[in-house]
Amino acid sequence: MQANLIPAFMLFMLISCQPLFAQQYGRRSAANPYPDIQSLPLPPGYTRVQVPNSSFAAWLRTVRLKTDRIVYLYDGKMKPRQDAQFAVLDISVGNKDLQQCADAIMRLRAEYLLSQKRWKEISFRDNVKGVYQCPSAPGRKTFEQYLEKVYAMCGTLSLEKQLYPRLMGSIQGGDVFIKGGSPGHAAIVMDVATNSKGDTAFLLANGFMPAQDIHIVLNPGEPGISPWFRTSKMEVIRLPEWKFMPNQLRRW
Repeated sequence: MQANLIPAFMLFMLISCQPLFAQQYGRRSAANPYPDIQSLPLPPGYTRVQVPNSSFAAWLRTVRLKTDRIVYLYDGKMKPRQDAQFAVLDISVGNKDLQQCADAIMRLRAEYLLSQKRWKEISFRDNVKGVYQCPSAPGRKTFEQYLEKVYAMCGTLSLEKQLYPRLMGSIQGGDVFIKGGSPGHAAIVMDVATNSKGDTAFLLANGFMPAQDIHIVLNPGEPGISPWFRTSKMEVIRLPEWKFMPNQLRRW
């Protein structure tokens, strides 16, 4: 009798620890069938907005996703909470507690500019106006070392000052929701779509504390279209682990 109970208990634990996902994307599963951001399914009736091929918004759509939906911490351990994400970006978090929320956004911006060989534009500022400029034509090791210094010296408060306010009606890929301070938080708009009625939907990704995999967050307020969010009638942007106000939208 004891031997029969153990497998049943283990099965229950495995199922109960799986992330929650919107009904239209199938049953609860740790597997992710979508290879990149642009392959994620849209809400019914929506189409992706057209963006210039060399833009930050276009690059974000090409970011690869991991084949599972599990978020790991910088030390290799599973994040205790596994019900906040729809997918996980295939981007290293490193092995130090550095690449947190604002750092994840600076990482994506820096990776995009690096891919464009626009090294002079990879620059971030700290709270006392110190400037951290990326070396020209850096190798991967040099680039990673540069980013670690940025993560250590910059954060939500400094990044908020570096970005420019934007209205929700003009939201586009690469925009950032951010609240500077301690506590503060930041999330990046990974993709944007519209429908024939003029409604706009968008995807959000964030890192968190402690440093962990960057992930596409679920929309707890509208599970029927999750992980997409909609701008219409949105007074508060509620993420599983944070909330933003519309006036906290910023752009590079």
